[in-house]
Amino acid sequence: MKTTVSALLLFALAGVPPLQAGTDGWVALFDGKTTQGWTNPYAHGEVNVVDGEIHLLANKKFFLCTEKTYSNFILEVELKMPEGKSNSGVMFRCHVEPKKVYGYQAECDTSDRAWSGGLYDEARRGWLNPLKPNDSPSGNAFRKKTKGALKRNDWNKYRIKAEGDHLQIWVNDVLCTDYTDSMDAKGHIGIQHHGEKGQTYKFRNIRIKEL
Repeated sequence: MKTTVSALLLFALAGVPPLQAGTDGWVALFDGKTTQGWTNPYAHGEVNVVDGEIHLLANKKFFLCTEKTYSNFILEVELKMPEGKSNSGVMFRCHVEPKKVYGYQAECDTSDRAWSGGLYDEARRGWLNPLKPNDSPSGNAFRKKTKGALKRNDWNKYRIKAEGDHLQIWVNDVLCTDYTDSMDAKGHIGIQHHGEKGQTYKFRNIRIKEL
């Protein structure tokens, strides 16, 4: 998204700084105050900014997505899951259409299946890593490798690296997915509410470094 001089002036007058790269190349995708640069392609879903966090509420699944697309990058997102039944994920290189988001997702799974950090192809091919069924050799090996990575009732740091067809996902510095796939080379970033009524999904410290 190209930022014009007039847009910069409007942001300044509103007290909202434009998103800019630091000297280390990182760019904040969330300014902690507004959802500037993000869009909800659905007719439902509530988005609030509370104390430097994005809070998502809904009765049906939806995604909040960046307006801009990205190709090769390192992405970091911190998320906190609600108590009770919940599921979420971080979309990357995803596709956004009215009432539909699909593509790569870094999974956040609070169930006994424990596939957090797995790679899911949302609304398209399904699980890429690990592979279903849940008790498959792939699933069991994944659980063994990533056991304890997700902190159920605390903030969790997701780190996603997409470079060419090489896709990697870390959860709290544990490498969960190291996968090769060439389906998508570019797309949006997104965060998910899975649709559980009354549940609040929280996200913060969202930043990206393009490679």
